[in-house]
Amino acid sequence: MRCVIQVVQHASVTVDGEKIGQIGRGFLILLGVADTDTEALADRMVKKICSLRIFPDENGKTNCSLADVGGELLVVSQFTLYANCKKGNRPSFTEAGAPDKANALYEYFMAKCRDYVPTVEHGRFGADMKVEL
Repeated sequence: MRCVIQVVQHASVTVDGEKIGQIGRGFLILLGVADTDTEALADRMVKKICSLRIFPDENGKTNCSLADVGGELLVVSQFTLYANCKKGNRPSFTEAGAPDKANALYEYFMAKCRDYVPTVEHGRFGADMKVEL
């Protein structure tokens, strides 16, 4: 499982011209799932992400977590995080999870996020999405 985490003041995701998810202050997470990933790994990733103290406190130190600041999450599936560009000019995605399994873990990941953060928005698995931040 690979995640790219971006701290945002606002982020949204659009599919076919329709905005399907948007958040205010929080994290935009691009989530890639591999064939070898498990629910136990997703549990650890969610706990770590939601516990990261990377928001500033009243003294400007990065000392607050997502929950501490009432932050929100926008989770977007991103199989290209498993692109292998070592050979040739066309990336290989053989390490990315099979769609059925990857979608199930994506849904599980978001459900676990809701245990830590009340607002969890998301994209649509497998769709051509436009992300704004």
